[in-house]
Amino acid sequence: MSGNAQKVCIVGGGPAGMMAGFLLARAGIEATVLEKHADFLRDFRGDTIHPSTLQVMEELGLGETFLALPHRRVETLSGVVDGRSFRIADFRHLPVRHRFIAMMPQWDFLNFLATEGRRHPKFMLRMSTEATGLVERDGRVDGVRARGPEGETTVEADLVIAADGRHSVLRGASDLPRKSFGAPMDVLWFRLSRRPDDREETAGRFGRGGILVAIDRGEHWQCAFVVPKGGEAALRARGLPAFREAVAALAPYLADRVDEIASFEAVKLLTVAVDRLTRWHRPGLLCIGDAAHAMSPVGGVGVNLAVQDAVAAANLLAAPLREGRLTDGDLARVQARRMPAVRATQRLQRMMQDRVIAGALDATAPLKPPLALRLLDRVPLLQRLPARIVGLGFRPEHVAAPAA
Repeated sequence: MSGNAQKVCIVGGGPAGMMAGFLLARAGIEATVLEKHADFLRDFRGDTIHPSTLQVMEELGLGETFLALPHRRVETLSGVVDGRSFRIADFRHLPVRHRFIAMMPQWDFLNFLATEGRRHPKFMLRMSTEATGLVERDGRVDGVRARGPEGETTVEADLVIAADGRHSVLRGASDLPRKSFGAPMDVLWFRLSRRPDDREETAGRFGRGGILVAIDRGEHWQCAFVVPKGGEAALRARGLPAFREAVAALAPYLADRVDEIASFEAVKLLTVAVDRLTRWHRPGLLCIGDAAHAMSPVGGVGVNLAVQDAVAAANLLAAPLREGRLTDGDLARVQARRMPAVRATQRLQRMMQDRVIAGALDATAPLKPPLALRLLDRVPLLQRLPARIVGLGFRPEHVAAPAA
């Protein structure tokens, strides 16, 4: 292959896949993205665009255009325990231009990347095309089998990037080793209307035996009701009126609109899993984003870690791909760069799950604000640390792969 530019097939049109496809095509690499759905319109996906991702858009010269899309700005995060609000994080002091979280529907983010990607002749996005397996020859991945509008097909590639999420088909077909961690909770997503006179901030609300996170999405509140792991069936068995009462008890300002939850059909379950591959690659294949490491929803950092993976992959692989000299060692360098940040983030998420969330979900335990929460609220300077961890992460990536 030496001297000939190599082709890349990226499976999954989420944040990791779309960003990787865009950056590689921008660098002059022929990149094809396969997305199994006909569009990006799905509710209750990660909609938090953190300052680290906003910085990437700025480095690409797309910051102003991107932020012209409708979004809500979140400059601080709070937790409410038994009716009292505690300030947790303040993003307004971060060392970047955009010091806030942008709440934006993920479909707008992905459509934006698709539009920008199509400006590059090497970028191809194939919608309604689902990868069904790997093509392997002599122990090497040489492409993917897929099913699209025209039936079964094979997409040949010198490198396949699996970015098809936490239920990755390609990860399952690759036999790469995985390490799983327990999670004490699952999340039920639903929406309630937001009214012009609502003065509440985006916050997590902790009550005896329950947690509700309400995210300001402009015209509505996107709500996450946290239940003990496997607790959805028991909640449904108690009936819809009991569920509405539980929501109203945690967020009294929503009590006059909980009837908008017309049935449990409007409530979507996210089964929380925390895991990671211990090896992200094999010859011809690299996993990134949720396919490499499923994150807890704590901190809402999944989208941004996926973007960081894509940036690192493009930075490290663009030159070897363009020059036809990609090796398995190049793929190993992507994992080596990103794994420390993944480990540190998951370690922190698991600590929060075990020490804060599990306790809050125990209806028999006393409801008491943790010492750390009280300290953060009393000492504003301390709020900059969680803001940096959540907003920028442990190893923020910067665009280094040059445009072709």
